[in-house]
Amino acid sequence: MIRPRRNRKSPAVRALVRENSISASDFIYPLFVHDKDVDEAIDSMPGCTRWSIDGLVKEAGEAYALGVPAVVLFPAIAENLKTPQAEESHNDDGLVPRTIKALKAAYPGLCVITDVALDPYNSDGHDGIVVKNGDDLEILNDETVEVLCQQALSHARAGADMVSPSDMMDGRVEAIRETLDLEGFQNVSIMAYTAKYASAFYGPFRGALESAPKAGDKKTYQMDPANSREAIRETLLDEEEGADILMVKPAGPYLDIIAKMRETTTLPVAAYQVSGEYLMIKSASQDGWLDEKAIVLESLTGIKRAGADLILTYFAKDAASWLK
Repeated sequence: MIRPRRNRKSPAVRALVRENSISASDFIYPLFVHDKDVDEAIDSMPGCTRWSIDGLVKEAGEAYALGVPAVVLFPAIAENLKTPQAEESHNDDGLVPRTIKALKAAYPGLCVITDVALDPYNSDGHDGIVVKNGDDLEILNDETVEVLCQQALSHARAGADMVSPSDMMDGRVEAIRETLDLEGFQNVSIMAYTAKYASAFYGPFRGALESAPKAGDKKTYQMDPANSREAIRETLLDEEEGADILMVKPAGPYLDIIAKMRETTTLPVAAYQVSGEYLMIKSASQDGWLDEKAIVLESLTGIKRAGADLILTYFAKDAASWLK
């Protein structure tokens, strides 16, 4: 008799036939930094912190020691530095360049990735430059791309290994690639937010950075959650424009998009387990309804099974510790 259960009969047999596994080397650890000397707990994301530069370096080092190979930086910028043109985004003495330098000095082998977008620096809270026509808002694409190129260049000068444009402006991958190459940074990689959806799962993150739009929404540049073929179009464009890694965001509700992207490209595929996914797991675990370790590892395995090569997750350090 055919009995599939024979392949499930013991931990040893299950390990032998297991189709997918996760390890610390799959993870990218998102970290929040602010320009203060103290570390602050983030109310909207229990267990996460707005780090001082020194605190972030220490936290990144602990994750690195557990086998997490990369971090990605998200800055909380002081309100007085936010402007309509987001000039602070490409200040070579700004918060992100100083953080990059501190990380690379402490851990030369750590892969330091930076977020490239204007919303942390934009007084309007959008990923691009805003023009207001009465009650209507227009996010200017090409003018924004020019600033994004300068931002990416500033991060490269500071020593970033990889820049990650999350803005969803058209043509920005090609423009950033050309800018980096012309300035001698051919070895700085681009991880593109290729299929970034206009998702309701981002709320806790915007609370962490106080970067929510002051007016309007992001639906004219982030993707419609109802669409999947559009993600393939974005995949083909970003690959052609010179991206080194492609990303789907969020991860859990978009496993089908990860799978479609994996089938479409030979490039590495990343997926971002976002703040809303994190908070749901964290809240249910704290209330005793879920086993946090078990549910985190299961959710990460599901993302890997769908086709992700890399996973951005706020659980990176904890998961690496559990796996070790």
